[in-house]
Amino acid sequence: MIYSLIIPIYQRFSTLLFLWIVFILPFSGIAQKTTLSLDEAVRIAMERAYNIKVSKVQQKIAENDNTRGNAGMLPVVTGAISKNYTISSVTLGLFDPNLAPIERSGVPNNTGGIGVNAVWTLYDGMGMFIAKERLSTIQKATYTQTESQVENTVAQVATAYYDIIRQSRRVTNLKHGLEISNDRLKLAKDRYEVGQGSKVDFLSAQVDYNEDKAALLAQEQALESAKYALNSLLVRDLSTEFSTNDTFMLDKNLSLTTLRDAMVKLNPSLALAAMNRQLADMAVKAEKAKQYPQVALVTGYNYNTANNGAGAPQATKSSQNYAFNYGIRATIPIFDGYNQKRRIQNAKLNTETLAFQESDLRNQLNTALERTYLSYNNSLELIKLETENYKIARQNIEIAFERYKVGNATSYELREVQRNAVAAETRLIDAECNAKISEVELLRLSSKLVE
Repeated sequence: MIYSLIIPIYQRFSTLLFLWIVFILPFSGIAQKTTLSLDEAVRIAMERAYNIKVSKVQQKIAENDNTRGNAGMLPVVTGAISKNYTISSVTLGLFDPNLAPIERSGVPNNTGGIGVNAVWTLYDGMGMFIAKERLSTIQKATYTQTESQVENTVAQVATAYYDIIRQSRRVTNLKHGLEISNDRLKLAKDRYEVGQGSKVDFLSAQVDYNEDKAALLAQEQALESAKYALNSLLVRDLSTEFSTNDTFMLDKNLSLTTLRDAMVKLNPSLALAAMNRQLADMAVKAEKAKQYPQVALVTGYNYNTANNGAGAPQATKSSQNYAFNYGIRATIPIFDGYNQKRRIQNAKLNTETLAFQESDLRNQLNTALERTYLSYNNSLELIKLETENYKIARQNIEIAFERYKVGNATSYELREVQRNAVAAETRLIDAECNAKISEVELLRLSSKLVE
């Protein structure tokens, strides 16, 4: 009897288990959030970020351009082939009066040629060497530009990641506050229903609960927006779900002097400014080189044919010509309306402009470094202060709620203590996040973010 009862139950359980394994288990992991570390986020961004891909393409273009041939150091060899046909009417008057003029119509003529010619510049005022140096500098600049894009992308990803931690901890903070409001609402409702509390206290508790619920919903939206921002930087679906770590690992030993020295030596923006100034100096040299004679070796081998359809008896009916030529060609600039002088002056002025811009950039970076370091130190001090305030606020909320339970504190007093606790934790979260973001910016300015 018992066995006959167990069998149907076992069969039904087996069926449910099978359905769970086949249909539910494969999808159970879809709703689970994966924990995304900062290192993993940076790795994804390095693989997918469009600005880095563009920089690498430009880097490859500069590598392809940096050749001796592009600098004009190698000979230029050209081949040419031609074949021309004409149909004409011909009238030839002869010197011999006894001979009648020759008249022809629809006379076919053709000429052809094939040849190879080469020009090799031997001297151009060192212009070709300046051009090669310029191409090498441009190639180095693309490497530096890629480095800058990498550092900027890492800084953006880190800032977005830490902002998610900020928003997530704010959500947790508001949830704690909402729990207190909910407990207060239940207590006020129970008191009102048994006649020990006023309806005003009950309604006030309801309003405060709704206010905290609305604040939580707004904060959860801010958290989702922060996640969208990070997903956008990672070039993936904006709705991709993930969670992050919830702590800020702060480096409290950053030295302004060390950071400044590293910035002067390693900052890619400064390096690019210096390279642009070098390129401007090369432009001046290149313009000056055009004032010197240009000497080139020229050579070629050509084969030409001509076929005439009509002519005097002594005229040539067809011809073939083989020719090998070589020689040296020199061009000397004499006068061009002072245009070359004008171009040299403008190139020098451009060099001065870039030197001013480099100095201005250095000044801006120093100012940014000083300002960010000040913010970093202030945030560290605020962390100490707000940590102590938060501890006091948490103790105060516990005391106030216990007093409210026994009727020794009003709902207004509890609400103020609750707001102070939420505000204290919010300030602590902001101080920690601001310190971490300032740390990221300091490392970016000093090019120590990616090491």
